[in-house]
Amino acid sequence: MYLGDVSWPEAGEYLTDGSLALVPVGSTEQHGPHLPLSTDHVIAEGLACAAADRGGFLCTPTVNIGVSPHHRQFYGTLSVDPPQFRDYVESFSRSLVYQGIDRIVYVNAHGGNVDHLREVGRRLHTDGAAYAVEWMWDESIPELVDALFERNGPHAGPKETSMVWHLIDNVRADQLEAARDGGLADLDDRENVRNGARLYYDAIENSPNGGFGDPTDASAEKGERLFEAACEQLLELCTWLDTRPRESLMPERHVREQGSPATDRPK
Repeated sequence: MYLGDVSWPEAGEYLTDGSLALVPVGSTEQHGPHLPLSTDHVIAEGLACAAADRGGFLCTPTVNIGVSPHHRQFYGTLSVDPPQFRDYVESFSRSLVYQGIDRIVYVNAHGGNVDHLREVGRRLHTDGAAYAVEWMWDESIPELVDALFERNGPHAGPKETSMVWHLIDNVRADQLEAARDGGLADLDDRENVRNGARLYYDAIENSPNGGFGDPTDASAEKGERLFEAACEQLLELCTWLDTRPRESLMPERHVREQGSPATDRPK
């Protein structure tokens, strides 16, 4: 069920008994000359909505703007500062908790959001409000990604290009070669680490046009395979999480409350 499409009484039918929500989180940022700025939130929303429909779970509206300062030199990129992003996600997550949700899966499609979503999950877990986890779609199917693409790339490469082709058919096919040749097709060509120190901060320092990998290897058919495999992984995660007893998800008590040997010693 997509929360934005239902009335409040209809939402109540799920929230009375259901305890899990999927929250799609993406970005609005450059993805080379061949992909739309919406790439990440299109992928996140597509996966979250499909898994929610197939599993009978709740899917919230999408967080379309994430933490993207490393793409700021490219037109159209929007970004939220990390503290504000974390506070915003935590705030609306607590709104879900107030509605009866105590398990949240952040369906994430942007690497810049990862650490911040995990920090929000820790905050919610620490005070026992909810059990919230960050899930990154491509990290759930690494073997398939490696099998499909010789030069994948972490950003605007063939995996994201294939997913966008499958989901919304919004790829500039006439720009694929330019994206490859004007970007960084082979990650081994980077010279950005010296003596263990990372020497870059922004994507443009490694890729003049913002693309990584070889998007000419992408196709809608490959995108469908990626989508279905990732959706299956997400659905299995949600089903497992939905069946866990609440007490097994909440923080462990301090050792002194568990009768540890250290506290049981005679004084």
